[in-house]
Amino acid sequence: MYITLTKILRCGILVVAAISVPLLAAETKTVITNMKSNVQTDYMNGLLKLALSYSDKNYIFSTTSEVYSRPRVVESVKSGVISVMWGGTSEEMERDFIPIRIDAYRGLMNHRLFFIRQGDQARFDKIKTLEDLKQIRLGQGRSWQDASILESAGLNVVKTTKKPSLYHMLDGGRFDAFPRGANEVWTELSAFPGLKLTVEKNLVLIYPLPTYFFVSQKDPVLAKDIEFGLESAIKDGAFNKYFYGSSEVQEALGKADLGKRRAIRINNPYLPKATPLDRKELWLDLMGTTASANSSNPVDDTSLPNPR
Repeated sequence: MYITLTKILRCGILVVAAISVPLLAAETKTVITNMKSNVQTDYMNGLLKLALSYSDKNYIFSTTSEVYSRPRVVESVKSGVISVMWGGTSEEMERDFIPIRIDAYRGLMNHRLFFIRQGDQARFDKIKTLEDLKQIRLGQGRSWQDASILESAGLNVVKTTKKPSLYHMLDGGRFDAFPRGANEVWTELSAFPGLKLTVEKNLVLIYPLPTYFFVSQKDPVLAKDIEFGLESAIKDGAFNKYFYGSSEVQEALGKADLGKRRAIRINNPYLPKATPLDRKELWLDLMGTTASANSSNPVDDTSLPNPR
């Protein structure tokens, strides 16, 4: 008795199929992020997709059904409802989550410009030093790391829970200025055309607060894949291409004119010791100075060389 070639091939196909199906299923993973709000761009989602494109796994992407608040995002990553979040780092964040210590904005977010009310520019023209800035009330989110950094420098901070409220509070005179990343102000300004707000013309507040991806402690494989992808993109030039090709970054670098602004630098006492400040390839020198990224003696640019 013999087995026909057709039967052998049929059995072989069934065996291969039986092995392949579970393998394919194991290699496919959905990555869930918080839904983008109307004042955000797709930059971080795009960078995440770029990083995970270097993985041998089949990652697919989804978002929450609504925009979650920051505290809810944090809890959702802890519980696994959201796979990845991003934002400014701190010792607490790096203790509770797995940080991917590559600044998504290469230090651009460290440079804060001010939303102010239209007609208030003359008031800000008089601000030359940190002491001058202490006379200004600054708006911030209650749970933001930025609020703690500003308060540690002796600045006057007015806090609220919901981010959209901050634009309306500024417009209504509840505080005087709302510091935002140089890459954020233009997108956010266009999102509130009905408010009488503008971007202050001459100042930049600088403090080190890298923007990282954070992953649950329960998902180290995803964290490793993001880190591997970002490192690979840095090495082959894809990160630079993505960064400089971003309309958000192009608008910031084109409009902010950082090198000509009057810089006020403050310390970030909450910056984790593991921050890779020595990896020069991760940071841009946007002000044309080699001043320490986290100097314990903040200075304004009147004591620095003329920026390039």
